[in-house]
Amino acid sequence: MNGLPHFTVDGPADAPALLLGPSLGTSLAVWNAQVPALARDFRVVRWDLPGHGGSPADLIGSGAAVTGLARLVVGIADHLGIDRFTHLGISLGGAVGASLALDHPDRIDSLVLVCSSARFGEPGGWHDRAALVRAHGTATLIQAARSRWFTNGFADPAADRLIADLSAADPAAYAACCDALAAFDLRADLHRITAPTLIVAGRDDIATPPAHARALADGIAAATLVEIPHAAHLAPVEQPRAVDAALRAFLGPLGSATTDAERRAKGMSVRRACLGDAHVDRAVARTTGFTAPFQDFITRYAWGEIWTRPGLERRSRSCVTLTALVAGGHHEELALHVRAALRNGLTPDEIGEVILHAAVYVGVPAANSAFAVAQRVLDEESDIR
Repeated sequence: MNGLPHFTVDGPADAPALLLGPSLGTSLAVWNAQVPALARDFRVVRWDLPGHGGSPADLIGSGAAVTGLARLVVGIADHLGIDRFTHLGISLGGAVGASLALDHPDRIDSLVLVCSSARFGEPGGWHDRAALVRAHGTATLIQAARSRWFTNGFADPAADRLIADLSAADPAAYAACCDALAAFDLRADLHRITAPTLIVAGRDDIATPPAHARALADGIAAATLVEIPHAAHLAPVEQPRAVDAALRAFLGPLGSATTDAERRAKGMSVRRACLGDAHVDRAVARTTGFTAPFQDFITRYAWGEIWTRPGLERRSRSCVTLTALVAGGHHEELALHVRAALRNGLTPDEIGEVILHAAVYVGVPAANSAFAVAQRVLDEESDIR
């Protein structure tokens, strides 16, 4: 079968390349929330599975294998002149990435496996689903898919868009992807994946529960595991901020800055991601000749060097920062970083746990004041939402 899957390209042509693969039944739109941030620093290439989104259905046939899908992705990279790249994939897209790391290790810089697995259950279940879709189409899967993909009560136009993608998917191509998943089993080969790997799990994922992610992390030597609370199978759609934080912490070294100008630009990007455009715009507007050197210092050094380091993801850096601000009694900065912690994926309950833990080591009065500040901010943020 000739041809390439449908794909889109965002970001600078000379930046490090990221190839993003979707989950079965979805389209490249499953990554929509992540693209604006990623495309600032990376060449972002998203691709559709055969018969999904804009990809031709005849790229895949009955009895397909994940290795065949991986070859299609290599074809996209070759077409674009991309030698090495990082692959990010959700579920089946993650399986494609793992297959690339095993069969084409010279092409892979690093991997991100989101809500994926080394083996997606018993083959019989996939064969049954393939037969159902071949006989009755993908519309028969819609109700079950919504409950697998999202937690109960999640409602968003992005979710409706992906359900529409499932309904529009070519039945024969969807069934062939089921065949590929039925035959997929990398459990004995995970130790051969040497690329640095980020594994992201949704804590409420019933399709690939967190135990699957832990098995991946145990089997891949250079793996980091992040579990996203309040997320089911399509975590990048349901919890985009938390997934963004995990991605930026992992991908940061690939786009690491080497000059002051690059550090300043990267720092401004991270500062806006954590604090929000409105706050940063106000800070920039208030800058005077007297304060300009300090603004440059915090953007270039604090945000451009420290917050972009690979050793801690942004959630952990928010925990450390909150603790330091509680200890120092810096309440205005604390309020600012409570908001940043929410943007970096911490829940209000987790913020409360950080302050409670700090009380033991920095004092109850300091924690008491911190709780008051945090409660005010959380109430304000709740009102905004």
